[in-house]
Amino acid sequence: MFGVEPERVEAPVGANRLQRALAATPMALQELPDPGFLLPDWVVCRPLLTGICGSDSKQVFFDFSEDDPESTINPMIDFVSFPQVLGHEVVAEVAALGPEAEGLDIGQRMVLNPWLSCGPRGVSPVCPACEAGDLSLCWNFLAPPIAPGIHSGTSADATGGFATLMPAHDSMLFPVPDAVSDEAAVLADPFSVSLHSVVRHPPPPSGRVLVYGAGALGSAAVAALRVLHPDVEIGVVARFKAQASLARALGAHQVFAHAPVEALIEEAAAWSGGVLRGAHGLPMAFPGGIDVVYDTVSHRDTLEVSCRLLTARGTIVKSGVHGPTPWEWTPLYFKEISWVGSNAFGIETVEGRRQHAIAHYLDLVLDGRVDLTPMLTHLRPLEDWRGAFDVLADQAASGAIKVAFDQRT
Repeated sequence: MFGVEPERVEAPVGANRLQRALAATPMALQELPDPGFLLPDWVVCRPLLTGICGSDSKQVFFDFSEDDPESTINPMIDFVSFPQVLGHEVVAEVAALGPEAEGLDIGQRMVLNPWLSCGPRGVSPVCPACEAGDLSLCWNFLAPPIAPGIHSGTSADATGGFATLMPAHDSMLFPVPDAVSDEAAVLADPFSVSLHSVVRHPPPPSGRVLVYGAGALGSAAVAALRVLHPDVEIGVVARFKAQASLARALGAHQVFAHAPVEALIEEAAAWSGGVLRGAHGLPMAFPGGIDVVYDTVSHRDTLEVSCRLLTARGTIVKSGVHGPTPWEWTPLYFKEISWVGSNAFGIETVEGRRQHAIAHYLDLVLDGRVDLTPMLTHLRPLEDWRGAFDVLADQAASGAIKVAFDQRT
C-alpha cells in the first residue's frame, strides 16, 4: 500500500538517486480486508500478472523533477485519493461476481481497462467525453460513491493489482483469448497508450518519426508504428543497451544514444536529412527532416532536442510524464511546431475498425502482427516488491524494461 508510514531501510552503498528514494518510500506490504463490490455491477478479481507502469515508478521513487526534487505536487493530486494499492496493468481471473455484474464468469481470464470513468462509477447519463469514447478524459473522476481516482490504483476504494484480490467494474474487463499468454496480455495497457499516440497523431505517408525513449511506451510505439505505418522510417533514442537492442528487434531503422546531446542532434539530423544551422549552443536542423516525435520521456533534453530536429510544422506528441522543467523552446515558435498531449487510451479507430484500444491489441496479438513479450524482462513475486522496483532503479545494470509481479503461484 502506498501512502503509509514508510518501512525505512538502509540504501545500499553506492546507491543512486532512485535507490535512495526507494529505501524511504511510503509503501509497505500490508494485510487488508478482502475488497468487496464497490457497486452491485462490480466484481472481484485475482491478479495473475501486474506490470509496473512508469507512473507507478515515478510515484514510488518520487521522481517528479530532477530540477526541483521538492516539486511533488501537481494539479492531478486532486484527482486521486490515499492510501492506494497501486497497479493498473493487470491480467486477472474473475473470483466473485456482484449481483448485477454481467457478461463474466468465475475463473475467466481478463485484462483490465483501468479507467474509473462514468460507467464504473454508476454515472448516468455519461459525460460527453465518455460518450465519445475518450475514457481518459472523463468528467467524473471525482464522482461518489467511489473515492477520487482516475484509474484503478489511484483511488483509495478501487484498489489496484499489487494485491492478491482487486475490484473491477464488469465493463473494465476484457476476456483474454486462450491463445494469448499472460505475458502478452499484461502488455495491453502500455501498448494501448502508445497506440493512442500513433492513431491520434499519425505520421505522414513515407515520413520520418523519432521515438524518444525506448522503455515500455517507446518500445510499444515502435511496434504500433511498424504494424500500422510500414512505409515510415523510425528512429529511436535509447538510454540503455537492452532498450536499444529491443528497439532494433521491433523494427526501428536507426537507434541513437541519448547522450551526448550534441552528437544525438548531429546523427539524427544526418539520418533524417535535416540541415544543421548555428554555432551558438546546440545546433538546430533547419529545414528539419523529422515529421513527428513521440516523446515518451518529456524531460528538458527530449523536448529541446525534438524541437531542434523537427521539420517546420512538425509535431511533438507528449505521452511521457515528468515534472516541470525549463527548456529552450524558441524553435517551437520559430518552426510553428505543434506540441500536443496524449493521455492514455479509450475507444480508437484502427484500420477502419472502431473499438477499445485493448481489444485492438488483443486482435493484433492473435493475428501474429504484434509481439511485445521480449519487453517483459523481469518477473518478481509480490513479496519482493522492493527488488522489483530496484531493478527499475538501475536499468543500466539490470537490463530491465518492463517488470511485473507474478502472482500465479
